[in-house]
Amino acid sequence: MSFLQPAMLIALPLIALPIIIHLINQRRFQTVQWGAMQFLLAANRMSRGYARIRQWLILAARTLAIAALIFAISRPLSSGWLGVAGGGQVDTTIVLLDRSPSMTQLGPGGISKLDAGLAKLVDSLETLGGNRYLLIDSVNQEPVEFEKPADLLQMPEVLPVSASADLPALLEATDRYIRENRPSRAEVWMLSDVRRNDWKDDSGRWDAIRESLIEIPQMVRFHLLAYPEMGTGNRSITVNQVRRLEDGDATKLLISLQVDQEDTGAAATTLPVTLELNGAKSVFNVELSGEGAELVDHPISLDAGTSRGWGRVAIPADASPSDNEFYFVFDKQPPRKTLVVSDDPATVRPVEFAAAISPDEAVVCESSSITPNELVAQDLETVSLIAWHVPIPGQDAPLQAVLKAFVQRGGQIIFFPPKTPSGSTFAGVGWGKWQQPQVVRVGSWVGDQDLLSRTRSGDALPVGELRVTRNCGLVGAYRSLAVLDGGVPLLARATTDRGGAFFCTTTTSPGDSSLASAGVVLYAMIQRAGEAGAMTLASTTQAVAGDVANRDTQQWEQLAGSTDGLSSTYSSTAGIYQNQDKLVAVNRTAGEDVATIVPEERVELLFANLDFDRVNQIAGNSSSLIQEVWRLFLILVLIAMILEALLCIPRRVVANPVGSSFSMGAETGGPATRGFGSTTSDAATEDVPVGGVL
Repeated sequence: MSFLQPAMLIALPLIALPIIIHLINQRRFQTVQWGAMQFLLAANRMSRGYARIRQWLILAARTLAIAALIFAISRPLSSGWLGVAGGGQVDTTIVLLDRSPSMTQLGPGGISKLDAGLAKLVDSLETLGGNRYLLIDSVNQEPVEFEKPADLLQMPEVLPVSASADLPALLEATDRYIRENRPSRAEVWMLSDVRRNDWKDDSGRWDAIRESLIEIPQMVRFHLLAYPEMGTGNRSITVNQVRRLEDGDATKLLISLQVDQEDTGAAATTLPVTLELNGAKSVFNVELSGEGAELVDHPISLDAGTSRGWGRVAIPADASPSDNEFYFVFDKQPPRKTLVVSDDPATVRPVEFAAAISPDEAVVCESSSITPNELVAQDLETVSLIAWHVPIPGQDAPLQAVLKAFVQRGGQIIFFPPKTPSGSTFAGVGWGKWQQPQVVRVGSWVGDQDLLSRTRSGDALPVGELRVTRNCGLVGAYRSLAVLDGGVPLLARATTDRGGAFFCTTTTSPGDSSLASAGVVLYAMIQRAGEAGAMTLASTTQAVAGDVANRDTQQWEQLAGSTDGLSSTYSSTAGIYQNQDKLVAVNRTAGEDVATIVPEERVELLFANLDFDRVNQIAGNSSSLIQEVWRLFLILVLIAMILEALLCIPRRVVANPVGSSFSMGAETGGPATRGFGSTTSDAATEDVPVGGVL
């Protein structure tokens, strides 16, 4: 049981008042032994059983009435969320809101998880009360104050978006706020569907966050309102690739898309797909069976003179509307221009060849080898990739500034180890020492993103077949994309705001590795890096919702998509936008299509040693989380008082039969008795001892 006014419970000792009064009342009289009354006392003892039971019932009713009154004043709560309000008035209430696409999943009655959870939170916060309210949502990740709980429903910061949430980041923001403002007591309410993609429960940040929250001296309680229910029969659509192809005078758009469905045992069916191209709509069918369907290079004719544009594909609505559409943009492919910087062009010839071979007839690839001194004279505004095969320039060197500006613009750079590494670094990463010659293979690599991801057909690159004889160590902070047996990185990525900075710890020389002889991996690395760099040069961009690089949306204009959000959240909301002379298509993250829930025991472990509780809900449940039950206790008071009154009513006195020698009861309140040797009358017995004793 929990209470809104727990301080009132200090009055509970008052329930002993009826007993104390009873004991005091008994000590008001003295018992005097009187020989003539001994026979009456003996007869009286025979009828004390019922009277004593009645007296105890009267005391119990009076005690119960006082106890129920105290509980009613303390405002007790009835809830599946036990202990949620114990401890007095809350100084600061912080709401952590998961606005990810999965929170738009609909429950019975067509209510989404997000709307249902917000309604329950508002109802609970209004019941509990508080002095200050703050919202930290998954998009802004900064505290926003609101005056009263009902205002939460009107705030634009609670609208759903297409970007995934980051629960560790929300808790980090909470930790910063509490440490900076030091509230006397804080309550943290988390609303989420506990998707693994949003909670990132395998992240190393959780340990540091938990330890930091434990060290906070103020009282902080965490409450999780979870909606872990999974939808059934959900289908999602994704556009894998869009290519513009010119064939003589005709221009076509080749669209490759994929439809996934959860019900893998469903019968084969024909699924209509709506295509919107520059505002014009059409419908085509996809044959769906098993896990889904994949459509490769579906041709769409373009009007003459159409060089670029935007489009949207959509499937019929289901319980999860966030993954039923996908936006795309198209344009002429810009040339992929690669500069290979080296003092010895012969040693980097395989890299130059890999960059010059086009993967598609519609893509123009150019590659040239230059020396470091020639780089300054190059027009890097048209370059998509730089392969750097010389020592990293010093921090104050002009070339270091040139490379930083190139990456900041969105360009890609791959560093290969030079013969003699210098102590300089780029983006916090530099070369160590060359390792002793030893033939090793690749033990593991990241196959779902970056340069070594799977092919469009789903096949893995033959990274494990590479042989590395010599490799150079790395120093600094980086993320490994491929690791050799023994834990030494083969390919790593440095942290940058934009663009990409990669470090390959071996070279294409036959004495160092098999990158050149088994050229598939090298070719994929170079072309993917070049493609990423060329995308920043194009007038169209495919963006992922929530991408930090697209946070500045002041000059964006929305062409298609939901109009409910603010312009400041365009980069987190699926749709088509125009950014000056560029078209930008924003879509949900790929992880949103992977419906994996964090197990309850894992969530408990993440909040270990913290004051944490959780309640699971479904979107169709409209019942309140917290209900006051003080009315029930007032009813209990009335029942106890009525019971006590009934028990106190004197019993009806029956007149003594004619001939009886002695009678008392109506006058004394004691038993009606007959003369010597007679028995008491059961109908008129009252267990009050002669002499005034109760």
